[in-house]
Amino acid sequence: MTTTLFTPITLGKLQLKNRIVMAPLTRSRAIGNVPNELMEKYYRLRAKAGLIITEGTSPSPNGLGYARIPGIYNDAQVQGWRRVTDGVHQAGGRIFLQLMHTGRVSHFANMPADSRVLAPSAIATPGEMWTDSNGLQPYPIPTAMNEADISHAIAEYATAAKQAIEAGFDGAELHGANGYLIDQFLNAASNQRTDRWGGSIENRIRFAVEAAKAAAVVIGADRIGMRISPYGVSNGMTADAEMDALYERLIVELNSIGLVYIHIVDHSSRGAPEVSPTLKAKIRAAFRGKYILSGGYDLARANLDLDLQRGDLVAFGRPFISNPDLVEKLSNNSPLISPDANTFYTPGEKGYTDY
Repeated sequence: MTTTLFTPITLGKLQLKNRIVMAPLTRSRAIGNVPNELMEKYYRLRAKAGLIITEGTSPSPNGLGYARIPGIYNDAQVQGWRRVTDGVHQAGGRIFLQLMHTGRVSHFANMPADSRVLAPSAIATPGEMWTDSNGLQPYPIPTAMNEADISHAIAEYATAAKQAIEAGFDGAELHGANGYLIDQFLNAASNQRTDRWGGSIENRIRFAVEAAKAAAVVIGADRIGMRISPYGVSNGMTADAEMDALYERLIVELNSIGLVYIHIVDHSSRGAPEVSPTLKAKIRAAFRGKYILSGGYDLARANLDLDLQRGDLVAFGRPFISNPDLVEKLSNNSPLISPDANTFYTPGEKGYTDY
């Protein structure tokens, strides 16, 4: 039987009505880092997706790298997200919270006064970051995390996963991609430690594994996924000779925890380096949970890759920004509206809920 985007699928204990995933998309509408009514409308309008994965949400004040991104570490944020999950569930949707600690991809101007910019090593992210108060600013040199900092950050992922369930989410995705904190430990460009958290493959994957274990203990591995970006170059990441072996070993460890899905970032359609097809195939063959494909998919390519069993679900990002009715449009093979990149990260309704 042919498998398509509209073939239902089981994800852990969830029954999904289709295999269309709304990918996590940073939109910077959380004024004061608290989810609001505008965000509830945005997500509810997209609830026909089989699964929504929210924008990156910080488990800690230290992880609030970007202007106006949401958190999940205080009561106001939990209540704000509860409004969002209630709206999505009332519209028949399923929703996971993406936990994104930005690590060194941060600036003090975007963070509370007592926060710290932390990373595996004291190496600044290349380039500049937008701040509402001072415009573009160079990335600061982060503080290299000590053992206590690392233990605290791992515990924050677990607490945030628990808070996500309290806020009504169906599960949580750990953002281990695109140069954020988990990826900073995985990647030798940002991790030049010589202790048990750096150097060898076993040491570089340790933070990702421990964060996943901690979250799984609290809410169950069948409600935890992880996003990864092998060969990604976002935020100063670089590939090294051990890249394939590192991710193959990471998958073995995630299998032992029992994570419900792995979500592969592939931005080659937007000019980034191609993710090794060999590595993709190895991860697909080895990982025992569900496999979410992403990267410039259209209807035909998505259906082909699903039918060839290259993945179990397909994530769509930018098309969902400007097409809240994307699921219906894919069902009818209707033309899509292109998004306005000038409003991706601006506050307010324009380019957010007015499509």
